[in-house]
Amino acid sequence: MSVTTTQTITEMPTFVEASLDGRSPSGPIQTMWERTKFDMKLVNPTNRRKFKIIVVGSGLAGGAAAATLGEQGYNVECYAYQDSPRRAHSVAAQGGINAAKNYRNDGDSIYRLFYDTVKGGDFRAREANVYRLAEVSNAIIDQCVAQGVPFAREYGGMLDNRSFGGAQVARTFYARGQTGQQLLLGAYQALARQIAAGTVKMFNRTEMVDLIVVNGRARGIVVRDMKTGEISPRLADVVVLGTGGYSNAFYLSTNAKGCNGTAIWRAHRRGAYFANPCYTQIHPTCIPPVGEHQSKLTLMSESLRNDGRIWVPKQPGDTRPADQIPESERYYYLEEMYPSFGNLSPRDISSRAAKRMVDSDRGVGPLRNGVYLDFADSINRLGQKLIADRYGNLFDMYENITGENAYKTPMRIYPAPHYTMGGLWVDYYLMSNVPGLFVIGEANFSDHGANRLGASALMQGLADGYFVLPSTLPNYIASTKLEKVDENVDAVKEAVANVQAITNRLMNVNGTKSVDHYHRELGKIVWDYCGMSRTAEGLEKALTLIPELEADFWENVRVTGGDKEINQDLEKAGRLVDYFGIGKLMCLDALDRNESCGGHFREEYQTSDGEALRNDKEYSYVAAWQYTGEDQKPMLHKETLTFETVKLATRSYK
Repeated sequence: MSVTTTQTITEMPTFVEASLDGRSPSGPIQTMWERTKFDMKLVNPTNRRKFKIIVVGSGLAGGAAAATLGEQGYNVECYAYQDSPRRAHSVAAQGGINAAKNYRNDGDSIYRLFYDTVKGGDFRAREANVYRLAEVSNAIIDQCVAQGVPFAREYGGMLDNRSFGGAQVARTFYARGQTGQQLLLGAYQALARQIAAGTVKMFNRTEMVDLIVVNGRARGIVVRDMKTGEISPRLADVVVLGTGGYSNAFYLSTNAKGCNGTAIWRAHRRGAYFANPCYTQIHPTCIPPVGEHQSKLTLMSESLRNDGRIWVPKQPGDTRPADQIPESERYYYLEEMYPSFGNLSPRDISSRAAKRMVDSDRGVGPLRNGVYLDFADSINRLGQKLIADRYGNLFDMYENITGENAYKTPMRIYPAPHYTMGGLWVDYYLMSNVPGLFVIGEANFSDHGANRLGASALMQGLADGYFVLPSTLPNYIASTKLEKVDENVDAVKEAVANVQAITNRLMNVNGTKSVDHYHRELGKIVWDYCGMSRTAEGLEKALTLIPELEADFWENVRVTGGDKEINQDLEKAGRLVDYFGIGKLMCLDALDRNESCGGHFREEYQTSDGEALRNDKEYSYVAAWQYTGEDQKPMLHKETLTFETVKLATRSYK
């Protein structure tokens, strides 16, 4: 497999370590975004229809961006591999969306949301981006209410709030346990309106398989029609990626099976820097796996931790059913270890604590691979009806999967791969180091540092799509002279030929092992050595095992069917090729970062009581990796992180 290294211009240093500039504006952070919006150049409404913008992805980030840019008057094309934008994986988000409305009058503010997010990310995020996210959060709620999103309301009709991990205020707006679905329907109706108006053209069942870079600028994408197999270029003035994260590198994750990292990885191979790939989030409340050949894991919303208490038997090896273990013999470990935050401790801390319980032979369930999430106290205090009103669909889903009634028996939960804080590097304006390539939502690295707080993914996706990108993208168009590009340009033809070559190679292996076999094996390696905890020895082993598995894949994989038809085997194989690269870069980044922070936990770097031990002197930077060629070590670039508003401190939730 070969991809030609992109041509570069002065904004894109090539093969030489360099310091990155996030281009955060100067001046007080409290007024930075408003000043920046005024200072940026605009495009006259009558000229906007002359510019074509490609948006890849139709979830909350991509769908909101396409709808908003279309309403502004730009000529937008939106691409999704699903058969409808309504099936984007944003639909699976359950618990809620954060905003600093302070409706509960419990001390919340834009600054507190900003502070909680920086602290929750273990001081590994860019301050300017995080403050803007907190600032924009309130407008998101207003936008969604205006769209008719049915947020939960109190008896008097006011919007209700609940708490999520890493916060001591109630700032999470929700729609039972299906907040993502309702928000996505709001974005979809806005998108559908623009499709009907003719400003947005929607291409479903069409997958991006390469980025087209002409004279150092992103000018389009190569797509594969998933119904006919046709490979073709699509050209534009600007490309926007809103394609989500790469948790399916672990094979078993809470992500839908179709979620993939192909768009961001192939953009990376064309020159876009990949930032902090080792920052992956393991969600603490998921249904434990039940067998070797399971293909997916299921999320149980973090909101359940508002009313559920997490515990394990105090005595290692205790296999009695939950109802036979008296209160005095139960270990409510989060409440005891972190009394200030208790069961709503941040995800990385809660996940590692659960792992320690299971590793110490306190696991529960048939495979002894879970911990209990118990609602008995809340049901006794509030009544089953109120718990059902809050979480009924989640309890139903749990019973459908496990056959257990969580109103009567504690849920069994265990951490699972869920979200990726790493992604393509972007500056303050959400543009990658490749001019003309903007990256939004989970596909970029920008807002969450080394650990995302619960209910902040929906906030970032909609902030980027509805409010930030529509303000920053016009500045690029107005400041750039864009020459005409057609399909006869060499870079366009080379990109199409490259995709066809990869397809041909996959179809011609004719081995004996399935794509899923290799994906499962890759997932085991990444989970074992680059999962909840990592060591230098384990990461070095993974960096040997992954290339060996990849070589075997290219010798022995069997892709059934043909390439000119619907072929899910071919789709999965192409995505797995990219997961091999992503897996290697995750392990390399984790090995290079000799500290523990957030979701990146190196066992060699921990405090005496098992908490993450940061090294701010040497590692207070964003690690942005540049692709340098097949089988070549990538080049590391560093964006130094400075903390002028929130002072660096040891993160504590005790």
